[in-house]
Amino acid sequence: MTASLASSAKEVFNFVFRRNAKLTTGFVIIFVLVLIAVIADLLAPYDVASIGLHGPDLPPSFQNLLGTDTLGRDVFDQLVHAVRQSLIIGFFTGLVGLVVGLSVGIFSGYRGGLVDDSLRSVTDVFLVIPTIPLLVVLSSYVRFLTIPALVLILAVFAWPFPARTFRSQVLSLRKREFINLAKLSGMSDMKIVFREILPNMLPYVGTTFANSVSGAILAEVFLEILGLGPQNTTTLGVMVYWAMWRGAMIRGILWWVLPPMIILVLIFIGLQLINIGLDEVYNPRVRKGGSTPA
Repeated sequence: MTASLASSAKEVFNFVFRRNAKLTTGFVIIFVLVLIAVIADLLAPYDVASIGLHGPDLPPSFQNLLGTDTLGRDVFDQLVHAVRQSLIIGFFTGLVGLVVGLSVGIFSGYRGGLVDDSLRSVTDVFLVIPTIPLLVVLSSYVRFLTIPALVLILAVFAWPFPARTFRSQVLSLRKREFINLAKLSGMSDMKIVFREILPNMLPYVGTTFANSVSGAILAEVFLEILGLGPQNTTTLGVMVYWAMWRGAMIRGILWWVLPPMIILVLIFIGLQLINIGLDEVYNPRVRKGGSTPA
């Protein structure tokens, strides 16, 4: 397993830093945003919820890099902390959805039979549920919606599609000759899964995680705009909500509404570039010039 994972990591490394510009650009964008999130307290040490620290509706200046909002809060300080909270929601939701979906997909596809039929039926039930309306209903019934509670609600609907995707991949892989050879050699099912199947699914794991993060952040912003998300913390969705509620666009206070929207676009562009780059790394049909990784 170690050799297989090391080989896959080397292949990705070669394409990121030597050949694949899309993957490099996507990683750079996401890395910069994650770095901003990590050092948010250093960049903006003040309490972003405090009202009246600055004059209201001030345009960008040296003192307030992105200006202030109607309540006298610094937009830059809010933006820095909003990036951290939104990325936390996206990454943890994506991680929970990935782990659950991967576990269900591998177990269902590899075991087959009654186990596969049962898990596939449960997955199909979740897939046909109208996710957005149900999210709205659940969020409206939670009186004090916190970040962990929002992550849990979003994660409930983040695993079914990955589970079906991973199941399809396992169904294809388990018929390969190297799996039959592993079984004939007496290798246990757990070793086959972790040494033979999982390393061959790494590109799908990466793209699925990126898609899950994008979907979670988009769902968070949607709920926040409706006023149903966590209101006791600052996220990108909360910034957009208050800017819209206070009529920032109509009053021409663009420095309040545009920064969170630009950051959201950058997040989606970065994750999409990572998806495209991973596809080019592992899919020979879309690889430029038909080159193969070193």
